[in-house]
Amino acid sequence: MSDLAPPAPHIVIVGGISNAEFFERYAAPGRVGLCGGVDFINKSIRKLQYHLTPEGHRSPWSHAFLCSGRRVDGRHWLLESDLDIRHKQIRLGVQENRADRYHDAETFPNLAILDFALDESQTAKVLTEALDLLSGLSHYSLRELIGTLMAMQNPSLRRRRNVLESEGALYCSAMVQHCYSTIGIEFAPGVDHKNVTPHDISMAAHPHTAYVLIREPGRSSLRKLKNTISQMFDDVSA
Repeated sequence: MSDLAPPAPHIVIVGGISNAEFFERYAAPGRVGLCGGVDFINKSIRKLQYHLTPEGHRSPWSHAFLCSGRRVDGRHWLLESDLDIRHKQIRLGVQENRADRYHDAETFPNLAILDFALDESQTAKVLTEALDLLSGLSHYSLRELIGTLMAMQNPSLRRRRNVLESEGALYCSAMVQHCYSTIGIEFAPGVDHKNVTPHDISMAAHPHTAYVLIREPGRSSLRKLKNTISQMFDDVSA
């Protein structure tokens, strides 16, 4: 008798609420968060993942993080590896931030929270690993991110070690995968941990529920125009 296939991920499409309300409803300790931004860096990361999307469009996602729970200030907090540039201050690496930084829907129109139904022990392991990275001052690796983007051009490279791997460094989605590997969850089986992208996480086959809020889909206006023109020629030829 063959083994039963694991249940497919359950996707819940969310709309008509603010980003703040989205976090209030769905953020919980240990859950995985994704966001898609529209500034130059975020949009570039989204575009460079087009090899991974079914139709070759840019991905809705540019960043991944872990939800760490509500604190005494009443706010939801996140653990993430990020490049944070502010006036006279640059922070690179694993850091803890309020979810407020993703509340602006114009800057971050796309959000997702993935619930892998972790028990208390699993949640503790994932967050403990993230806090260990935080205390160890693990830094954000632009070098590894470039290596991952290079590997996306060739599927065989994604299974190998990141060609620009740097010791003690993790970019956003690689950090999330690193923490989840402590409980045996692989978002993209066969892909090296330091080649895992935000889009890989969004497509994880491991059973989970994904709450998804997308206001700015991945299809580019240029591609829409090309398709419209192609359709016009098809109609004329018919």
